[in-house]
Amino acid sequence: MTGRMAALKHILFPYDFSEPGRRVAPFVWTMAENLGARVTVLSVLPPPFDGPPPGMRSGQPYAGDTPAEWRGHLQSRLAADLLDEFPGLHVERVADDGDPALRIVAFAETHDVDVIMMPTHGVGKFRNLLLGSVTAKVLHDATCPVWTAAHVDTQSASSVPRRILCAVDGSPTTPALARWACDLARAFRANLAALHVIAPISDWPSLESERRLQEQLRDGARERIGSMLSASGVDAPLRIAVGDIVQCVSEESRQEQADLVVVGRGAIAEPFGRLRAHAFGIIQRSPCPVISV
Repeated sequence: MTGRMAALKHILFPYDFSEPGRRVAPFVWTMAENLGARVTVLSVLPPPFDGPPPGMRSGQPYAGDTPAEWRGHLQSRLAADLLDEFPGLHVERVADDGDPALRIVAFAETHDVDVIMMPTHGVGKFRNLLLGSVTAKVLHDATCPVWTAAHVDTQSASSVPRRILCAVDGSPTTPALARWACDLARAFRANLAALHVIAPISDWPSLESERRLQEQLRDGARERIGSMLSASGVDAPLRIAVGDIVQCVSEESRQEQADLVVVGRGAIAEPFGRLRAHAFGIIQRSPCPVISV
């Protein structure tokens, strides 16, 4: 991460004809319209032995005998869908086949994609507990920012973000992440707030000595993170919360009525940075979309 938000001029929207995917379209349009970006809608048909996603199951998704024929059929279906969702935008529609997550990441890397926007839902009994496998793989492997919808059935956040919450972990990447979020907030004329979460020091918060020590740590974190933000040229109110990272970020986003949460992702498998280790949990619990940078 360089610290300044590169122009987001190419948005990749992986689309599987599902209802969660369709609900992402207004957010894609808003992002593209406000940032002057072009949009690529990408549909990927998995290998036959995996079976098509639920949204593709109708209409003989594997029409034909060869992958080329499957792609042609999928391209025709894609050309007839989402016709009214992107008024005034340049939209390219691309059909592909193979492992969906691999094809999405590969397309993003070879076509100068600046941000991937996709739903989070898996399918089945445990979908409210788990991210969809494709989304999880894309989050893990993609090198560009990934925007994910709220992990709920109804998207209640405004498609035009007016309140953005940036969760920072105090690592060396904090200044760059904060500047990136600040640039995004400026592009949307949105209010930006920062949140840092520290761990509780005791299971006995009622003890006066423990409360004093916790407040000292909170004050120290406020001074340290505040200095990092100030040195980065980011002027945003900072809240220091105590508790579990995922729970605190989720609760703060509700209290702030945030329309978008920005978190540092990097390589999620990387053991560095407390927020990175909790990125999946934040995405699962957030009441609004999350953009992982």
